[in-house]
Order: sequence, then structure tokens, then C-alpha cells
Amino acid sequence: MTELFSKLSEYFQYPFVRYALIAGVLIALCSSLLGVTLVLKRFSFIGDGLSHVAFGAMAIATVMNLTNNMLLILPVTVISAVILLAGGKNRKIKGDAAIAMISVGALAIGYLIMNLFSTSSNISGDVCTTLFGSTSILTLSSLDVWLCVILSVVVVAVFIIFYNKIFAVTFDEDFARATGTNVGAYNLLIAVIIAVIIVLAMNLVGSLLISALVIFPALSAMRVFKNFRAVIICSAVFSVLCAVIGILVAIVGGTPVGSTIVGVDIIGFIIFYIIGMIRRK
Repeated sequence: MTELFSKLSEYFQYPFVRYALIAGVLIALCSSLLGVTLVLKRFSFIGDGLSHVAFGAMAIATVMNLTNNMLLILPVTVISAVILLAGGKNRKIKGDAAIAMISVGALAIGYLIMNLFSTSSNISGDVCTTLFGSTSILTLSSLDVWLCVILSVVVVAVFIIFYNKIFAVTFDEDFARATGTNVGAYNLLIAVIIAVIIVLAMNLVGSLLISALVIFPALSAMRVFKNFRAVIICSAVFSVLCAVIGILVAIVGGTPVGSTIVGVDIIGFIIFYIIGMIRRK
């Protein structure tokens, strides 16, 4: 055990490890805050759909050799979030169908573009890296970290400021609408925040595993707590702890960061599920 702690303290001397932990904690925190709302509103699949859109945007940005992929990925993902929300209200195209159309289409087009125009000699490796995450979280620059900090602060601030409205829209849209709340505007706000979180999380876990950061903490907290605020707090703590443990295990063990974090999330969910069963009995 002492050898493990000495090894970790040695790793903490490197800036890239500190950067990875800062970014991982912030991304996990932001994901957990909106995850509860998405699960309760049955919008969980939106995160998966937007992650596929982000993959398509990243493929285009890679082919265009953009120095900062975020300049293209973020606006495209936000616009797609707005379209998905509008599609969910369209009688001809139901919400799940709109998500499937956009996500599968973006995923296919992104892979096609990378095959046709990419100058890389390892296309399969690039695609696998983008989909499942890689060590890119360990190669973050100080600029990437500051951008992550700024966007995370904005997400947390918006959630805190509009907490009561988000709570009302999450549980009863009809009642919220009757009290004069602009339900459409707040649903749009939720969709935009989720789009920002998806873009932030791509470097951490890859586009296919992003939904795990959103869903597992919320579902785990719901196994133990029933109060909305308690679930939010527990989900945030759970998500941050799993991200820290996952990153540290990945650094020490040399495993993929994204998959390791999701693996820790799964173990945590099983533990919370058992605790919930014991409490109910």
C-alpha cells in the first residue's frame, strides 16, 4: 500500500496528471448534475445521440486540420441538440426516431469522411480512439484545461441559478406551464447544457461511452435516495469519486481511461443497488 501511494505521489508531480484529474472531476460533476434530469424525463438516449453527432463533427474537424476541434464540434452539437428537441415535438417524427436518425447518420457520415479524406495511416486506430477514448485526457494542454474549467463553471452556475425551474420542468411540465414557466425554453436550456457536457466528455471517455457518465451516477443515487436534491448531491459525489478512481487506476495500471472510469461506475452502481435492496427490506 505504501508503495502504491508513493507511486501516485510521484505521478502527481507531472502536470499532465494534474490536468487530467482537474478535467475529469469537472466533467464528471457536470455530467451528474443533468443526468438526474435526463433519466427522470426519459431523455437518457439524447446523450448517446449527441455523442454520435460530436463524433461526426470531430471527423470533419480532423479532415479540415483545424487546430482547435472545439470550434466546430461545440456549435454543431448544440445545433443538433436544438434539432433533436424540435424533432421530439414534431408529430410526424417522434423523439426516439429523430435521435436515431441524427445519431446514426452522423456516425456513418463521420466514419465515411475519415475513410475518404483522412491523411492518417491508422484510420481504424483513430476511429477507435474517438469512439472509446484514449490517453488524450493525459495530453491536455493548459489551454484545454482552462476551457474545460470555464465551460464547467458556466454549466454549474446555470444549473444552480435555474435549479427550481429545472426541478419543475423535470417532474411536471403541465403544472410548470400552468404556473407561467416557459417549458420549451428550459427544455432547450437543458439540451444545450447536455451538448456542452458531451463535447467536454469526448476526451475523457470517447463518444460511445459518454452516456455512462450521465446515466450511472443518477441511477446509482436513485437506488438509495428518493429526494431530488439528495439524489443530485449523491450523484455528483458518486460521479466525481468514480472519475478520480478510474483515472488513477488507468494511470497506474496502464488501462484505457474511459473504459476504466465506466468500469468503476458499473461497480459503484452494483454496490448502490445492493444497498438499496437492503434498505427496502
